[in-house]
Amino acid sequence: MSEVKNKKVLVLLSGGVDSAVAAALLAKKGYSVTGVFMIFSSASQSLAEKENKCCSLEAQESARRVASCLKIPFYTMNLAREFREKVIRYFLQEYKNGRTPNPCVACNREIKFGVMLTRALALGFDYVGSGHYVKSEKRKVKSVKQGAGSARRKAQSVKLFQAKDQKKDQSYFLYTLTQEKLKHLLFPLGDCLKSEAREMAKEFNLPVADRKESQDLCFVGKEKTADFLKKHLAVKIGKIVEIASGKVVGEHQGLPFYTIGQRKNIGIGGIGPFYVTAFDFAENILWVSQDKNDPALFGKKLKVKNPSWIAGSAPKFPLQCRVKIRSMYKPALAVARTQNSILLVDFQKPQKAITPGQAAVFYRGREMLGGGTIC
Repeated sequence: MSEVKNKKVLVLLSGGVDSAVAAALLAKKGYSVTGVFMIFSSASQSLAEKENKCCSLEAQESARRVASCLKIPFYTMNLAREFREKVIRYFLQEYKNGRTPNPCVACNREIKFGVMLTRALALGFDYVGSGHYVKSEKRKVKSVKQGAGSARRKAQSVKLFQAKDQKKDQSYFLYTLTQEKLKHLLFPLGDCLKSEAREMAKEFNLPVADRKESQDLCFVGKEKTADFLKKHLAVKIGKIVEIASGKVVGEHQGLPFYTIGQRKNIGIGGIGPFYVTAFDFAENILWVSQDKNDPALFGKKLKVKNPSWIAGSAPKFPLQCRVKIRSMYKPALAVARTQNSILLVDFQKPQKAITPGQAAVFYRGREMLGGGTIC
């Protein structure tokens, strides 16, 4: 405890169970903990627009109650402008360009462990803590010699691993973290199951022990994603064509509203279900299939742009690894090679619904190596 006694941690309190338990665990270890609630809605928005999952007044008050229960200082930080510019603008632009974005990756990179981390360090905090389910470990690397005649300095690197709870693991969303950032981040839930976190919340008498969690996009509030997009994007209605027969089977509301592999809410009446297989932006056609195993839905190859590596440098190629192409998918065996600034990935088995815009994240065993954007 002596190592952490004077270390100050700013914990990102969302009003939910995970961040609350993270704060409690860090306080129990002896850190000087302060809680902060991030506000992502501007005061000019209507109440309906502001009542989103991530920064509703109810969530803010929940976070405040947690801080009060733990007897730690509590503050709010308005990041509405940064969130709008870095996350929502990216989200809309990607859909406009026919790609399916991953706003959680952008939020972690630009906001939580971008702007928020920078401000925390500027305010004198040593660390930022969060309730993400991911495991970080400091590992010694080869000692570094500063110059002629100087002594060697022990160096450390931080590695990221999948969480103990495989269903809740969030390493997929954190592939853009750098060594410099990781030195200032604490993830106390890496060795916890979700069920264990809830039990700990009860043991700590936290007022959020039974609070439900949402899987929805936090910033769209009670709206459906398609309705949110309709308000912000100009789109054209077009034909839905069945890939096997070439017949028109319906009318789509705008290609940006769909994603590869989508089955629900396509808008085709009668027999079904149908699955989205491809987009034709030139002709404004949405291609679909009734066969969930249609070869058009599968692929063994993909390309990845803008790769980012946790170690700070790329691994040796060709890279034998496992690659995860969606947050709820299991990592699949693959080989990655380089071609200029692009990574070429060859899977051992065909993967369903490879989707441009989504993240492809690389693993070696349980270690998360890094990732990039499917292009």
